[in-house]
Amino acid sequence: MTLPDDSTAPDSSRDSRPLQLVFGASGYIGSNLVPELLRAGKRVRATARNVEVLQGRHWQGAELRAADALDPASLTAALEGVDVAYYLVHSMASGPDFAALDREAAANFARAAAAAGVRRIVYLGGLIPPNPQSQHLRSRAETGEVLRAGPVPVTEVRAGMIIGPGSAAYEVIRDLVNHLPLMVTPAWVRSRSTPIALPDLLAYLVAVADEPAAAGRIFDAGGPQAVTYEEIMRCYGRLAGRKPLILAVPVLTPRLSSYWLRFVTSVPTNVARALVEGLEHDFIADDAGLKALVPRRLMGLEEAVQSAIEADQAHDVVARWVEGAIACRNFRPDYGFYAKRAGATAEGPATPDAVFDVICRIGGDAGWFYADGLWWIRRALDWLVGGPSFRRRRRHPSELRVGDVVDSWRVIAMEPGRRLTLLMEMKAPGAGVLEFVVRPRAKDSGSSVNATAYWHPAGVPGLLYWYVLVPAHLFLFRGMTRAIERRASAQDHSGISSPRDPK
Repeated sequence: MTLPDDSTAPDSSRDSRPLQLVFGASGYIGSNLVPELLRAGKRVRATARNVEVLQGRHWQGAELRAADALDPASLTAALEGVDVAYYLVHSMASGPDFAALDREAAANFARAAAAAGVRRIVYLGGLIPPNPQSQHLRSRAETGEVLRAGPVPVTEVRAGMIIGPGSAAYEVIRDLVNHLPLMVTPAWVRSRSTPIALPDLLAYLVAVADEPAAAGRIFDAGGPQAVTYEEIMRCYGRLAGRKPLILAVPVLTPRLSSYWLRFVTSVPTNVARALVEGLEHDFIADDAGLKALVPRRLMGLEEAVQSAIEADQAHDVVARWVEGAIACRNFRPDYGFYAKRAGATAEGPATPDAVFDVICRIGGDAGWFYADGLWWIRRALDWLVGGPSFRRRRRHPSELRVGDVVDSWRVIAMEPGRRLTLLMEMKAPGAGVLEFVVRPRAKDSGSSVNATAYWHPAGVPGLLYWYVLVPAHLFLFRGMTRAIERRASAQDHSGISSPRDPK
């Protein structure tokens, strides 16, 4: 496997610093750990199944590679020359069989790390109560056991709820408070935990990799306060200007309550359900060993929540759509951090340049390539409620740049010849992003074009809006991507730009 073409990748052959691998760098912890390691002066290699996701982070100085723990052949190059490997992957979003996938992935990684001569594996697990019934909790413990069965020493850091933007447990609580002024909740809201601030957990992870005494040990990581989930909700509500009414009833078990989460939170349903089913336990960290090894002042609950709110609002740089980017949420931190999404891909003989040229003509007189009547109806509805849909025109019929208006959308990011990102400016209960990605086909000289809609819902109305429109989105994007390829192919064949799709 070769290093992907990425302008931020350093020349590793001249760097003698020990190499630290963040395996699973596209996930929540990984995407925060990589910049933390870089700030600490570490030499970093970041991996994910889709390296394009990592390229979108624009990490200066990190080496990027594609790797998948379920594909053993991909691990050799990922682990080559690695001193310390952070193992941060899980399969919760894969459905009911995620535990078996987690065991297989961990076994593959342990074998590959041993073959590569890795000195240490650092694994982030979860706090484990006595006799856990949750499959998620059992899987996190089993993953650590599988990694330790290999010859490479493992340092396992077990954390409970993490307070930080993008943390699934924190986002579930945030969505509940933002979306429901009245909550009839199961008794798990009275369960106690020791939530830890994201900056504190990252500091622990960075530090233990350099501590010889941490090799082969398991540490609990927690914040300084033991609080209930209800107290966390009320703390967030107070800082966000909301006062939810919370009524706990004994008849709603965590499993029952997990079934309606898709209608309340934007957190992926499989992940949210796996987390909630474990909340009947108290999660109190016994962190004396970790605090003795890595002394530091830990943030209390209110400081941690305030830090998370400020960090969320500060993430305003957009190079393309990135999960949780606040610019893609209309700079509204109360909109869902995680996005619902729908899209389609089409392939054809047209060159990537021709396809991107067609995409850049979107809107205005050229229309939206497919089912223009449906797009017009949506703009008309926006106009009726005071939206901007019919009050503005494109700056240029065939050229685009960041900031340009396209009917009721605005260009917020652009990679010429490759990617166009549009932010919806119609009135709606949430924030919408439409992104086009063009790729050359490996098998011939043609191309593929993908169109994906991302929707960050604003409360229950935003979630209902999404589910009502999903069938229309799938219909529109299948037709749109095919029409773009047809138009680009006609343009390639004729050598001139066609203002309308050939029939």
